[in-house]
Amino acid sequence: MDKKLFEILACPLCKGDLKHERETHELICRPCGLAFPVRDDIPVMLESEARTLTTDERL
Repeated sequence: MDKKLFEILACPLCKGDLKHERETHELICRPCGLAFPVRDDIPVMLESEARTLTTDERL
């Protein structure tokens, strides 16, 4: 994913910072407890497409 794009992205719900998890191809918002998928280097920033983080992932 393009580094410049990642720098301007924010969580669509809380507008907070996201952490890029390269191994799982996701953008993580810990305050919301959601992981947004990155498909073909395109972030899918829809709440309906996000998965809920496990308790361990939120820590």
